[in-house]
Amino acid sequence: MPDWKVPLADVRLGAEEITAVTQVLQSGWLSQGPLVARFETEFARFLGTPYAIAVANGTAALHLACLALNLGPGDEVLCPSLTFVASANALCYTGARPVFVDIKGPHNLNISVEDAAAKVTPRTRALMVVHYGGFPCPMEEILALARRHNLRIIEDCAHAPGAICTTQDGPKKLGTFGDLGCFSFFANKNLTTGEGGMVVTSDPSLAERLRQARSHGMTSLTWDRHQGHAFSYNVLALGYNYRLDEMRAALGLVQLTRLPEFNARRRQLTRRYREILEELPQLVLPFREAVDNSACHLFPILLPPQIDRRHFMQHLAAQGIQTSIHYPPVHRFSYYQQLWPPDYDHRLPRTDEVAAREVTLPLFPGMTDAQLELVTTSIKDYFSH
Repeated sequence: MPDWKVPLADVRLGAEEITAVTQVLQSGWLSQGPLVARFETEFARFLGTPYAIAVANGTAALHLACLALNLGPGDEVLCPSLTFVASANALCYTGARPVFVDIKGPHNLNISVEDAAAKVTPRTRALMVVHYGGFPCPMEEILALARRHNLRIIEDCAHAPGAICTTQDGPKKLGTFGDLGCFSFFANKNLTTGEGGMVVTSDPSLAERLRQARSHGMTSLTWDRHQGHAFSYNVLALGYNYRLDEMRAALGLVQLTRLPEFNARRRQLTRRYREILEELPQLVLPFREAVDNSACHLFPILLPPQIDRRHFMQHLAAQGIQTSIHYPPVHRFSYYQQLWPPDYDHRLPRTDEVAAREVTLPLFPGMTDAQLELVTTSIKDYFSH
């Protein structure tokens, strides 16, 4: 494993997290139980939504959201291609087919509402939006599109816990606009439990479907029977083993209290990056006006078209700086190419153009000013030569 001077992301858990997990281990109850329920309650309160259902990971959250909306074979769902493949995979798990939508452009890497509107057909059932890098999609425009065509909305908020979108009615946290909001607590996320996820909704019937599907479609759980609340169970629907455990819930409860501080530091680092890198006219820095409302999960830059991206990333790696690409477009993967007829037009010109130039720079709450200075100095050196 390389000894990075500046890793792409870094997770440092403190004494509170260690104590919380230790207490779970000492309790003797490790699978889903009271701490999962408490984590759900606190997360719902944080977002301002009535229902939160904890699950094993962010992909499980997306899959359950698709199932709760009864998506299936013959259904089409609009979604971006500039995202992690899990967004589209979750749709395919149900038999529905993703219809990939272009991004707005190099200065905004979120979904284009205009392109989405142009791709609605009689088979379109839903719209999955991904808040890329923690920067909010234009939710008022998306809600208007959904109303016009009677579409359901799934928000993929893997990058965006705590981010907001300001509307005519005031600010509102991402994940609470659509029918369902899905969160990931993977190791590199703003709020981490190692693995884990959450689905939120304001619809009680959707919440009940999610709870049943999360645990094999059963009417009672092991914790219920342990407490003497039930002695047996029925199975009401086909379900899955998508439960969260108590250790991860304990981590999540501590991390949730620290999330506002972590996000504030991410925004501070993002602003400093911009101040320095705006001196380089060769670079495009997306989401220029959106920092205040963002969770700032990623800091993407776009290189000039003539620059060899691999060479640029190797230059930074030689200085001990880790970088990445977010993302190889899903519509270009072999599996997704073959989902459609041979004559299908797979072109997403803005997505393709941006994806070939994008590089993600290190960004994490524990990043020091000296580390950021090393990154920006190394970038300046590259372009000066």
